[in-house]
Amino acid sequence: MTTGAMIATGVVGSAPAQAAPAKPTITAKGGFVMNSANGKTLFTKAADTKRLTASTTKIMTAKVVLAQPNLNLDAKVTIKGAYSDYIVKNGASSANLIVGDKVTVRQLLYGMMLKSGCEAAMALADKYGSGSTVAARTKNFIAKMNTTAKNLGMTNTKFDSFDGISRGANASTPRDLTKLARDVMKNATFKKIVATKSYTAKTITKTGSTRTMAAWNNTNLLLGWKGTIGIKTGSGTEAKYCLVFAATRSGKTVMGTVLTSTNETTRMADVKKLMDYGFATL
Repeated sequence: MTTGAMIATGVVGSAPAQAAPAKPTITAKGGFVMNSANGKTLFTKAADTKRLTASTTKIMTAKVVLAQPNLNLDAKVTIKGAYSDYIVKNGASSANLIVGDKVTVRQLLYGMMLKSGCEAAMALADKYGSGSTVAARTKNFIAKMNTTAKNLGMTNTKFDSFDGISRGANASTPRDLTKLARDVMKNATFKKIVATKSYTAKTITKTGSTRTMAAWNNTNLLLGWKGTIGIKTGSGTEAKYCLVFAATRSGKTVMGTVLTSTNETTRMADVKKLMDYGFATL
């Protein structure tokens, strides 16, 4: 065989093929990873099976708020007794907001996404829903969440709450939640909030004085690990441990979701595996 023939047939000058990384095994019942740039699927495990979403639901709450026309992030919302009563009744996670305080929409978004404050989520749903009562307005807001899900092509998603405290029908899938994440991470305000490790709000009391709240520390302990930039944790008795995540390395971004991990430790291990695998298969 001549040298020219060897080159033509690829015998000379060809680089050895890289072995594809082994698909990771995760403990979570559902998982999904995508290339954020083009939406290409990189990993699936029961990616279209509906499961409880816990507080990852609040991603959609934030999406609906941030999509409001002429949104004023500095608009003030007065914390109502109904929000506090809701927290107590449901044993819900709280940003420790004080009844009667005036809190900005921006602060409520931080309290909801970092501290996972359910009263912050309720305050936002109450402000941006339509109706004559708190119940009517929050119900209307949840309808907006479902309309938004439909418009985003989240075909296996149904919300029945603004915060993930389900009344039996609050379910989504790893693929759908990642689709939502890809959309809302295009919003600069949302992206900044979910990448924040700690935030201290200054609210206005009934008497007009300033109250400096205790710092809200982000429940997403993966922030900063190998480029992690978000997004939202979730946990519950039935939902177990969930996380919608995003990371950027060398200018490339992967996003994904794990639902129904057994505990916080396995959730973190699952996500680390999926991030590394996602970047290795881009």
